[in-house]
Amino acid sequence: MTTAKIFGIGRHRLTVDGEGVTTLVAFNGCPLRCKYCLNKASWKMENGRDYTPESLFEEVKIDQLYFLATRGGITFGGGEPLLQKDFIKEFRAICGPQWQIVVETSLHVPFETVREMNEILDGYIVDIKDLNPAIYLTYTGKENPLVLKNLEWILQHGDPKRIKVRVPHIPEYNTDEDVTKSVEILKTMGVVEVEEFEYIIR
Repeated sequence: MTTAKIFGIGRHRLTVDGEGVTTLVAFNGCPLRCKYCLNKASWKMENGRDYTPESLFEEVKIDQLYFLATRGGITFGGGEPLLQKDFIKEFRAICGPQWQIVVETSLHVPFETVREMNEILDGYIVDIKDLNPAIYLTYTGKENPLVLKNLEWILQHGDPKRIKVRVPHIPEYNTDEDVTKSVEILKTMGVVEVEEFEYIIR
């Protein structure tokens, strides 16, 4: 039986994590170590509570009427949700095709994972950080060619309108010019929806 650590479940989120009313489910585990990570709790696998796909469904199905009425559903985040591909696949089999399933992802996962999951996901919210390889490495501790390969593939093998890419202004790491360059590159790749935002550092 597949289990996963989940450190947060947020209900009744409206249009911030996908279409309609959504419930955000945050997994533990992430390949990146972003300097201004908002969910550092996801880094430690001992945090959170153990769930099976069945136990998660029992907890979130209370909002099924909202999901069906608004074309909402579950947004898996974290951490990196695509590290929990087997869990998400089993959850899809339980909830059925009526619920929308979206992932908030860095796409820093094996290509085979992306190809396998693309058939069951309804949408992506991709946190791309910055497309400049040096900035990405300095900020996340990882290189970004894999991310770009995965993004190109899902754009080619899905509906670009279902893929939102978030590009942050990161104090001390990128400039407005860097962000503009990232957005320009993303649009040439075929990205339709780009969301710029600014990290608020406290």
